[in-house]
This record gives sequence, C-alpha cells and structure tokens, in this order.
Amino acid sequence: MSTPKSTIFSLSGRSLKLDTADDITSHLEPLRTSTTLTEIHLGGNTLGAPACDALASALTEKKTLEVAKFDDIFTSRLLSEIPPALSSLLTALLPLPRLHTVDLADNAFGLNTVAPLVEFLSQHVPLRNLILNNNGMGPNAGAQIANALVTLASKKEEARKAGTEVPHLETIICGRNRLEAGSMAAWAKAYQAHAHVKTVKMVQNGIRQDGITVLLSQGLAGCMELEVLDLQDNTFTVTGARALAEVVGGWKALRELGVGDSLLGARGMVKVAEALGVGENRRLEVLRLQYNEIDGEGVTGLLRAAKGGLERLRRVELNGNKFSEDDEGVEGLRLLLEERREAAGDEGKAGEWGLDELSDLEEDSDEEDEDEDREEEEEKEEEEEKEERRESVLKEADQEEEATVSQKKDDDVDDLADQLGKTEI
Repeated sequence: MSTPKSTIFSLSGRSLKLDTADDITSHLEPLRTSTTLTEIHLGGNTLGAPACDALASALTEKKTLEVAKFDDIFTSRLLSEIPPALSSLLTALLPLPRLHTVDLADNAFGLNTVAPLVEFLSQHVPLRNLILNNNGMGPNAGAQIANALVTLASKKEEARKAGTEVPHLETIICGRNRLEAGSMAAWAKAYQAHAHVKTVKMVQNGIRQDGITVLLSQGLAGCMELEVLDLQDNTFTVTGARALAEVVGGWKALRELGVGDSLLGARGMVKVAEALGVGENRRLEVLRLQYNEIDGEGVTGLLRAAKGGLERLRRVELNGNKFSEDDEGVEGLRLLLEERREAAGDEGKAGEWGLDELSDLEEDSDEEDEDEDREEEEEKEEEEEKEERRESVLKEADQEEEATVSQKKDDDVDDLADQLGKTEI
C-alpha cells in the first residue's frame, strides 16, 4: 500500500497583514481541501486574533499534520491581541495526533501572554521538537514553560501505560529569552523529566555561573543521549566550567558542544580539556569555544584531548581568545584537523572542518594573569572558610549530644527526552 504524499501549506515570508477572517480566507482554500497535509509554514506574516480563529477552524480536522511553523506571526500586534490569537491556534493543534514539531520562535510572549502556551505544552503528548527562540520570556515565564514540560512528561508516561505509542521529547531550543539563573532550577527539573533529549540549545539567556551549574549538575547531567548542546553567550566562569567538566563524560553520544562567548577563562578551559581528554566523548565532532579568554595552555590541553580522546573531532572554533596564532598548540591543532579531513576524503563546506579564522585574538597580559591568580586565591579562601564553618558546626554538634540535627535533602526529580525531527533550525 502506497504512503500518502506529504503536503506543505506555506505562506512563509510573504509579509501579509491578516487582521480579519476575510483577510485570511482567500489564502486557506488549499489548506481546507488537502487530505495529506503534513506541514504548515506561516512565518514572516502578522496575524490578528480573528484571522487566527479562521485558521484554527481550518486546522482542527487536519489529523495528518506533523509540523507547525508559526514563527514570527505576531509582529506589530498589541500584547492584548496575542493571548486570544495564540490560544485559538494552540487549541486547534492540541488534539492533532501526529503533530510532533512546534516552532513558535520570534514571537513576543513574555509573562503576560504565556498562559496559552503553558496550557498546550503541559498536554500535547505527541510533542517531540519544541522551538521557542527569541520570545522575550524572562525568568518567570521561562520557569512556567519548564514546569509545563514537567507536567507533559507525566502525561506522556500515563499515555504509555495506557498502551499508546508516545515519542520522547527530543529537541528543546529556547535561546535569546533572558531565562537567567532564576529559572534554572525549574529547567533542571524539566530535563530530569525528559532524560532522552538529544538536542538542547539555550544560547544568550543571561544565565550566570550558579544557574549554569544547576542546569548542568541537576538537569542535563542525566541526559545520557544528548547529541547537541549549545549554551553559548551565557556566563560560565571557572565555576560553570568545573560543572561542565564534571558532567561532560556522561554524554557518550555528544557530537557538538557550544560554549563560546561564555567566559570559561584560562583555568576553566584547562578543566574542560582534561575532562574531554579522558575518552568518554569519542563521538564529539564540533567544539565552539570563541571569546572565552582561553590561553595557550588551554589550547595545548585541547590538543592533548583531541589526540587522546576525541578521534572524531573535525571542527574547533577558537577566535577571540588570548593566545598567539603562532602558538605551538594552535599549529598542532590546525595540522591534526587538516590530517583528519584529508584522511576522511571530505572537502566539506567552509566551516565544517579545521579551525575557524583566528582574526580577533588578544595577547594575554601580566595584569590578567594577576587577576586570575587573585580569583584563584579568593576561591581557595572561600573554600577554607566553608571548611572552617563545617568543622565549627560539627564541634557544636559533638558538644550538644542531646541536640537533634535535621538534614535537608534535595527532592529527586525524573527523566528527559530525545531529538529533532525534520524541522530546519
């Protein structure tokens, strides 16, 4: 029996201003008559609530729909217009049994308009790929989204127990959203609840080192099937770098790691390089490390890791760091990656093999070395103070034998999910 031909309905990029039902009706005939619709692409237009109502009524019966690309569909709309418009669309999509990919990037949701999205995400069991890039959410709305995904994980599990075949959540792309450290505990729980996730991209979210540590150590550490992780343009420092070094070995399937523009620092890079050199990430192909204050020692450590534990590494981005282009480690890394490209017989596209163009390097200065030493000294002192406080507490406990000590225990949270279908990012 032949498979029905897939059909894409697209108004993408036409800059249409569709305010009313009448405005959109003339465009909907191919959508209404299609019996094999698999994808709908509406990005680059602007839809009012009445137009969304008309579109929703046409979508309700499209049981074959798999991909909904509703990115950038509310430009110039008032904040008050977006919730009812979004609600009508997501209500129509909710019962569609094959809809696995939802792209809502480049729409200004924020805290006041996130409710319809939360309702949809907490219930749409077929969801496999979620794209929420540049939605202006902030930490509060971001936490609500993460909590909705935790609820979704429970719904997926209930459906499996009832005998329904349910996909894992494979892709979460939630960048440029100011999620900040304040929402990371919620996101850590979301990743615990979807432990089969394969692609995670959370770039440019203003997440500082404490939040990065929570995200990595309490959330992504349990995602053993992770293939792509992109956390570029957040703030790691040596604290986040240490957390990354502690968990990266668990991601045996990792192919691409992006931590560029994240202030890893010289010492942070050394720690990450040492962890990668252990040999637990042998499938790693691409490393994005630009603008991280990495010095020659970090590059040398990376070269050792590439030789000893990263035999598939083919592309490393290092521009904007603090070493000379003539550094031995840089030259060694360049030659190694070129040898691998030749051995693979792959000319490849620009940017797929070798080092990136090192056009914006900084020379390391003695003053910066002193800053690093001072930072290291401060960290040591902090650790010593913590140790002294711990010893003091133990002494007091010994002296007061009758006293009861209550121990605070972190709540254990659950799984995570799997990878991207066919949506292009």
